[in-house]
Amino acid sequence: MRILPSHFRTFALSHFRAAIGIALLTGLAACGPREGGGNPEGPQIRVTVPRGANLTAVADSLAAKGIVDSGEDFRKFARKQEADTRLKPGIYEFQRGTKWSAIVEKLVSGDVVKVRVVVPEGYRLRQIADRLATAAGMPADTIYRRLMEDSVARRHAVPGPTLEGYLYPATYTFPLGTPLDSMVSQMVLAYKRQWTPEMRQRAQALGMDERQVVALASIVESEAKEWSERPTISAVYHNRLKKGMRLEADPTVQYALAERRARLLFRDIESVAENPYNTYRNRGLPPGPIGSPSKGAIEAALNPAPVDFLFFVARPNGTHVFTRTFAEHTAAVRAARREAREAAAASGAQPKAR
Repeated sequence: MRILPSHFRTFALSHFRAAIGIALLTGLAACGPREGGGNPEGPQIRVTVPRGANLTAVADSLAAKGIVDSGEDFRKFARKQEADTRLKPGIYEFQRGTKWSAIVEKLVSGDVVKVRVVVPEGYRLRQIADRLATAAGMPADTIYRRLMEDSVARRHAVPGPTLEGYLYPATYTFPLGTPLDSMVSQMVLAYKRQWTPEMRQRAQALGMDERQVVALASIVESEAKEWSERPTISAVYHNRLKKGMRLEADPTVQYALAERRARLLFRDIESVAENPYNTYRNRGLPPGPIGSPSKGAIEAALNPAPVDFLFFVARPNGTHVFTRTFAEHTAAVRAARREAREAAAASGAQPKAR
């Protein structure tokens, strides 16, 4: 076997290593940029992708926040995935070290940050505005003022006078940063879906328009703690309307006061004597709803129980005693107050019955 001189062996080895290096570089170039990430860590970092943003801007934003180590390499990687024309706008959350393929998947599928908004039955616009503030990224007072504009009610084609009563109580999921008008549109649409042709025919048979039905339903919703009582409470108000009696509904006074009070006093009623929502002073239904009623409350307003009750009083447990005459009502009020005092004494609290 022939042994090559040492200087020749060194020369050959260096050329071999150079050839290997060139081959590796050629292979990498053929495969494109390698995927980064793979070990997510740290807090979620928010990145906003504006509508119409291009891949370069998104890649630079990801790099600026340290989510990817190279904006240029990520852009090349995403372009190879054919993602450059499929990016969805919105607010995203990523961790540093997330695999680039997972980042691209989120951006293409529109897996944005979402906010859950729960609107309970009977909620008023002021309360709903508080719930929408986070999702809309706006102050609650600003949202409330917008919702109370009569022009907004007209734009969303509801009877008005405002959007009060027409943002349906349900659980909604909105992408963070959704425009307020888009959220309101979804809630109004949910309200409109509750009405069936049969319900509209029933309203017509009762001689009531949609606004009157929803106004009555909102009162029923506020009064009924026990849902099974809704048709009976509805009947009391229907009977009063037929006889030309004032509704004398406490929730309408609470609405006129613009705040809920645990105990409604006669001086509270007098303080809003001129308010059109004060049904202790004004006959008929109030000008509009006082909250967002559920479909069950709307159906109760359309289908009152076949009873002749004219009065009811709340017991401490939230149920009501229904009566036909004022004398019976007075006795029921005394009994309810006595029950409230006994319950308060047992718990060490102050009675709240009026």
